[in-house]
Amino acid sequence: MAPPVRLPIDYVEFSSPVLEETQAFFAGAFGWDFVDYGPDYRDIQGAGTGGGLERAAPTAPLIVLKAEDLESALAQVRAAGAEITKDIFAFPGGRRFEFRAPGGIAMAVWSS
Repeated sequence: MAPPVRLPIDYVEFSSPVLEETQAFFAGAFGWDFVDYGPDYRDIQGAGTGGGLERAAPTAPLIVLKAEDLESALAQVRAAGAEITKDIFAFPGGRRFEFRAPGGIAMAVWSS
């Protein structure tokens, strides 16, 4: 059996019910800039890694991994025992799926 393909951490998504206040805090406290994608999502710029901020109930940050072959990554993650919580879907810029690792850790994998 071949070793698993490495999937690097590429993006971190934060959630907040008060998006504008959180955006202002991140800008003031950390010097981050933002690109607005509608009323409920901001792309974080200048944070050292990719990131996003979405209007939603606060949860732990969502760690997003990058894959060259999304279908193979899905099969690999599923075979390792993850619970797939969102099958592959498209979004502006690519496609991704979301899953829970053992212990309940929410993660995602994306591909352009």
